[in-house]
Amino acid sequence: MRNSLDFTSWQGLLSTLLGLVLVSLVAVGIRIVVMLSVQQRRERQNRQINERLKTLIAAYKVLGGSFTGELAVDPSHLRELRTRGLQAEAEGGADAGLPASDRRRRIRDAVETALSDVILLGTEEQVRLAAKAAADMVAGRSVETAELVVSLRTFIRAVLDLDPVPPTLGIPKQGPLRLKGTATRGERAGGGGGMGGGGMGAGLGAGMGLHHGAAEAEATISSERTDP
Repeated sequence: MRNSLDFTSWQGLLSTLLGLVLVSLVAVGIRIVVMLSVQQRRERQNRQINERLKTLIAAYKVLGGSFTGELAVDPSHLRELRTRGLQAEAEGGADAGLPASDRRRRIRDAVETALSDVILLGTEEQVRLAAKAAADMVAGRSVETAELVVSLRTFIRAVLDLDPVPPTLGIPKQGPLRLKGTATRGERAGGGGGMGGGGMGAGLGAGMGLHHGAAEAEATISSERTDP
């Protein structure tokens, strides 16, 4: 290194300075490239963690959104629910069981989606619990999600650096979120027909009122012309 440094002349000093600047620029460039690659990898990992955490939080809200009522998922399909509704209509009232059947179907569909997300992005324990719940659903058995909800809650709080839930707190069992049923096709058609009939009646009444007012005005003008 000492032999490469030449301070005996201006040309040697200039070449030495240029060499030092070139080495410094190369070192700084390598450092910047390494820092950018590390930063990009860290940002990619943060995005992956955020997406995973967001998906698992959504699954937790679906699987453990209620504390009261029916906490087990009915695995029946739409065909079976319609059969039950028809049997209930034959045995009981006119609309027996239809809103409840629609709500059970929607809850089952939402729970299926949440279980699929947990199997994709959950931990080993969560995947095992979600796979067991999915197998019970396929076999036609009622599915309880309380154990899976506890595992999701513990994992999410640990990732967010939150204190664990005290075991002596005694949180009740959690079940799937209860969704509201949609209106049936007959109810929607009936509501639309009522609104259409009301609009037609209002328009007809307004037309008759205008015709009657015009007739009265014409009669008044004719009587004023005939009076002396």
